[in-house]
Amino acid sequence: MATATGTATGTAGGSTRVSPLWVLRRRPAAAKLLVLALAAVVAVPLLHAKWSSGSWPGALTVDVSGPLGEVSGWIVDNRGSHGLFLYFFGYVSGAVVLAVRGVYLLLLALGWAGVTALAALVAWRVAGVRLALTSAVAILLCGVLGMWLPTMQTLALMVVAVLVSVVLGALLGLAAGLSERTYRLLRPVLDTMQVLPAFAYLLPVVLVFGIGVPGAVLATVIYAAPPMARLTALGLRGADKGVMEAAASLGATGTQRLLTARLPLARKELLLGLNQTIMMALSMAVIASVIGAGGLGDQVYQALSSVDVGAALAAGIPIVLLAIVLDRTTEAAGKRIGAEPAGSHALRGWRGWGLVALTAAAVAVAGRLSGGRIWPDGWTVPIAGPVNTAKDWMVDHLYTGVPVIGGTADWAAHFTNWILNPLRDGLQSLPWWSVLLVVAALAWVIGTWRTALTAVLAMAVIGVLGVWEPSMDTLSQVLAAVVVTLVLGFAVGIAAARSERLERLLRPVLDVFQTMPQFVYLIPVVALFGVGRAPAAAAAVVYALPAVVRITTQGIRGVDPGALESARSMGATGGQQLRQVQLPLARPALLLAVNQGVVLTLAVVIIGGLVGSGALGYDVVFGLAQGDLATGLIAGAAIVCLGLMLDRVTQPTTRSRRKES
Repeated sequence: MATATGTATGTAGGSTRVSPLWVLRRRPAAAKLLVLALAAVVAVPLLHAKWSSGSWPGALTVDVSGPLGEVSGWIVDNRGSHGLFLYFFGYVSGAVVLAVRGVYLLLLALGWAGVTALAALVAWRVAGVRLALTSAVAILLCGVLGMWLPTMQTLALMVVAVLVSVVLGALLGLAAGLSERTYRLLRPVLDTMQVLPAFAYLLPVVLVFGIGVPGAVLATVIYAAPPMARLTALGLRGADKGVMEAAASLGATGTQRLLTARLPLARKELLLGLNQTIMMALSMAVIASVIGAGGLGDQVYQALSSVDVGAALAAGIPIVLLAIVLDRTTEAAGKRIGAEPAGSHALRGWRGWGLVALTAAAVAVAGRLSGGRIWPDGWTVPIAGPVNTAKDWMVDHLYTGVPVIGGTADWAAHFTNWILNPLRDGLQSLPWWSVLLVVAALAWVIGTWRTALTAVLAMAVIGVLGVWEPSMDTLSQVLAAVVVTLVLGFAVGIAAARSERLERLLRPVLDVFQTMPQFVYLIPVVALFGVGRAPAAAAAVVYALPAVVRITTQGIRGVDPGALESARSMGATGGQQLRQVQLPLARPALLLAVNQGVVLTLAVVIIGGLVGSGALGYDVVFGLAQGDLATGLIAGAAIVCLGLMLDRVTQPTTRSRRKES
């Protein structure tokens, strides 16, 4: 007879009967589902009896627009007289303006020839002739497109923002890398900042610094510093224990061990942090055009506001070129660490960098003497007119009325009417407490009760702020875009993992797409689909797809070869190996792909407020454009909560974390 001891017990017939308690103990997810089912049986009737409508009850909302309006009004009124603004924020603002202006004047002094030579020589120094030629062509194309001065403005802002981000991030990473307590304190902060859409950073700095370059630079710093902090801490904490013990046994002090062992061992992580900081700074510097950053981002923003696709593309191409040059150069510098030095011995170390500086200076002087300070107007090739002509042709021939398949406008309308509208209406009609229960269930099943509590509180804050319906609208766009992204991403990623040739073909395409700032993706979708929620969802799909494809490919390829060999030896077909071996073993990577797809999709759906996506993105844009900071801040807080909830319900968490060295 089976006992109730929680173990599998034998029977007289030799078979085993499994105790339910044993099953629940072996399968925590089943136990959680049972608890959730019991809780739902009790809670749902009670909640339905009290709140049967779908929308968040007005009695549970708190009107913070009035107090926020008063606070923002006080800040605006006292920005020029209060000591805090005059003697702290004022000095910070002045220092930022002077720094950006100084770098901008330096770039203008170098002239187009000096800047091009400097970019090419730095690329040659770290990666060779091929990248040097690529960098030179990319910089020259910025001038050919008539965007030389906006490009220099964006570069000046980026240089200042990256320097501050690297210093701040390195200091935070140093503290977290050397102190377990600091690491535990910083980790949740960095985790949260990593999932926040870029738009969420704009409103607080506008409130304090107003519209202009200082707010844009500081928003960029806040957005770009976390990767440097995280990777610096990772590099310092991952230092080889044997090397550290050897340094300690030789009598090295803590400072000596840091300077001679930890930091040199963490050079790859530090350069990776620099790479990520540069790319995020470029992305944010473009988005910060909404608050007066100027440069290329402002050109794109103004063009999108007037639906001038040609002008937007003319400014968007230099952004992509800058991203490619900066990404390839810093990536190549990271790969050189630990590799055998190449080239002439006389050009290694500081001699090579001295030659780079002298050559760039000589080219700049020669350019100035020949009158090459500003890019000549006669060397520009305006593309806005031809692009707009092509766009008009597309609108006339592809936008609608295409036989059988329909036009792009028809696709957008069908996607809106058949998917986005029903999904939005369904979410908004659901009882608010049922949404909280579903969020709690998802977060608890894949994580812990703390994860579930965080997700539920985030959603509750959205309701309390009184923006439940716009948040459900935004959530519907995110969910629709995520489903499309995952279907396409998993299909392409699995195919690339099973085909070396396809993976090689996709690699440069994915590299380019992953280096492009979020803003750029709005340009082609506006040309193809017009404005509205469907174009914003399409841009989100294109932006998130490369990350999902790449993570899926790496996860499938990272499956233990021994497991695949065992499956093949048992006669499993390719499809059986995929379904029964590769996909189950690649589950952590696939879940990471889901998480990244959700976070990246949310970021672009919010920016889609610029092209008519409505909901929270529109509220943020409206608040920034009209100076209605109360509306913008409430929407920004809801975006933060929505991003936090989506991250928690798609990121598996273990109760016990392995202690890092």
